[in-house]
Amino acid sequence: MSAELLDPVSACDVSARRFRGKNKGKRWTRGDGTELAVIRLPLEVRGLEGQLRVEQLYWAMWSVKRALRRDARAAVDAYWAGDVRRDVDAKGWRVELGLSRAGMERRGYRHMERSRHLGRHVTKALVMHQADEVWEGVSRHLFPDESGRRFGRPRTGTWWDYTRIPGRARSHTTARKWETFPLHGTLAGHLDAYRHRDLDQAITTPEQAAGLAPTTSVLAQPRRMPVPTRPRRVETGDVSAKGKPKTRAATWWDHTGPLALVFTGGADSQRGDLVLPVRLPSGAGRWPRLVHFLNNPTTWHTVDLVRRRDASSPGGWAYEAHLMVLTSGYASPATKARRAAAADLDWVGGIDGNVSNLSVVSFPDTFDPADGQVHSTRVELTDDERAALEKARRKERGRKRALDRSRRATNPGQYAPSKRRQARAARRKTAGLPERHVHVPGGARAANKAGVPKQANRRDTLSAGYRLDRARLAEATTAAAKDHRARRIAERIVGPHGVNLTVEDCDIRTWFRLWGRPLQATTPGRLIAAIGTECEKTGGRLLRASTFNTKLSQTCLCGAEVRKTLSDRVHTCTSCGLIADRDMVSAALAAHVRLENPDEPSTAGLDTVQARTTQTLFSPGLQEALSSQPQRGGRPSRGRTHAAAHGPGIPGRQASARRNTPDRYRPTPNETRPANQRHKDHVGTAARTGNTAARGGIPAREPIGWHPNTG
Repeated sequence: MSAELLDPVSACDVSARRFRGKNKGKRWTRGDGTELAVIRLPLEVRGLEGQLRVEQLYWAMWSVKRALRRDARAAVDAYWAGDVRRDVDAKGWRVELGLSRAGMERRGYRHMERSRHLGRHVTKALVMHQADEVWEGVSRHLFPDESGRRFGRPRTGTWWDYTRIPGRARSHTTARKWETFPLHGTLAGHLDAYRHRDLDQAITTPEQAAGLAPTTSVLAQPRRMPVPTRPRRVETGDVSAKGKPKTRAATWWDHTGPLALVFTGGADSQRGDLVLPVRLPSGAGRWPRLVHFLNNPTTWHTVDLVRRRDASSPGGWAYEAHLMVLTSGYASPATKARRAAAADLDWVGGIDGNVSNLSVVSFPDTFDPADGQVHSTRVELTDDERAALEKARRKERGRKRALDRSRRATNPGQYAPSKRRQARAARRKTAGLPERHVHVPGGARAANKAGVPKQANRRDTLSAGYRLDRARLAEATTAAAKDHRARRIAERIVGPHGVNLTVEDCDIRTWFRLWGRPLQATTPGRLIAAIGTECEKTGGRLLRASTFNTKLSQTCLCGAEVRKTLSDRVHTCTSCGLIADRDMVSAALAAHVRLENPDEPSTAGLDTVQARTTQTLFSPGLQEALSSQPQRGGRPSRGRTHAAAHGPGIPGRQASARRNTPDRYRPTPNETRPANQRHKDHVGTAARTGNTAARGGIPAREPIGWHPNTG
């Protein structure tokens, strides 16, 4: 396959085209201390014309992205097939195939120029940024990352997954220049246009509205928001010879009314500007956040047009403008006070995360009991959260089954009857009875001898109910709820444990390959990422330590090696007699990890001397802190407790019959299951041995999601 066939811009076309050349002006760069934050602004797309134009815009941009990804796949295949050219001059071979950012942009321009309808809906700025986004995926496939891994070949994707149209940033060096989705208007103009009738007349600025009580209503936006109109003429500030003020034709940059997203359309469009009003939250409790992001238009950077599935919206989609602002994220006064208190807390802690829970143990940074006692926290799903997850799963399964029944009912010719139906039909035929008509066949899809379906799913007839159920299933995502839960848990952990925490550097992807579904409920990766973000915002840092150097799960505080499999959930040390929860012990050891280079997890090492000293100094409360929050399971109904399930142990005694099985092939205990369904290896006899607390075992704790304990 030649390069001319792969690259839509042939050599003669490139020589004939004229380019603007390199910009000679000073390039704007974002400062090192300038942060970025994003705010979501819901858009009103109610009118038939506006909804049609937005849908046509999405369809046109999806056509561009699909064509670019198909070209990229063909070019990538040719690049890997040309091994001789690649070995001689890899860079020249990529340039010849058009595998570069500029090459992708030229492909996008060529697709736009060859098509007659794309020029009516999209602009070259949108095509350029779409090509840049495609090139990012191609570059991750061509060039390995720091770990030496490459991503897969770029996929074309589906229409339903295309939800974001990237926008181009506004110019911060040239006034009144924003080429894709400019946001016009002011927050003060929005307040003047839609102020609540009961709002005090003395409140005239957004800053004053931000100081109101959270129960006060600030805005009264109508159900169908009117489309703002562009001003016609504005005064220039000069005076004519006759003494009259001079005016000029106004643009959208002169609009100071309510906020609106404006898109001018393609170069060949004759339908004027597409104006989408912005709907803001009306409560006074949200106004400090709006003032932080929207009160200074000079910090507005770029806008992406995003859609999400919404069955109640016209067309099944709800549209939003994701505005990127050159400022830090918003923090309420209560959050600032909490972070300031956490920053002043001189503590160090460790985190141990697994499939079903998260354990945190922290000590004073001086490791002196006079400065404070040991703190421990266990995070796991509560009974209410488990019930809610199970309810959501049942509803999801029901919707998927309803979708399957609807597709089979509207396309009965594409499915065969089930084996049970076929056997029943054979018996009726033998008995001479008439054949019954099957409205919803339950068998496999009709396919040829090679197993390929005779008709593609995209060509099936779909009912209106099917489309509605599909939209409801798509919008019933729990990602936002999981992120919110992770942020709340991170706040509760960083507050009492401080901002200097250490966690083992584990690959969550391996966990998903081994155990999968339990991680979707507990989301340990989200929790650890949220804790790291909260530590950074508070002024600390979450360090990651390599598991190969530390071996926290196989070590005791006294320094002795305690071999355990994944099924052994209790730490039992025969040297010092410590009997505690294995996750809590690992978290306590993580607080004693020291890194030569904080950015390199492989430089981590366990300070065994300090860990042994800590065990001696904190011995009165350490046993209780590490054992008072046992894992679920272990049959507590007969007085047996998880941490006391095993005695101090007999040297050479095997705790599990499966000890010889490699850890990576042994399933981890699913602690979200009922206790009567757990493996019997987790059951033992309660006994007071070693330095176990004199209270005769460990009582079952209350089923709460976050429970700090101070020893």
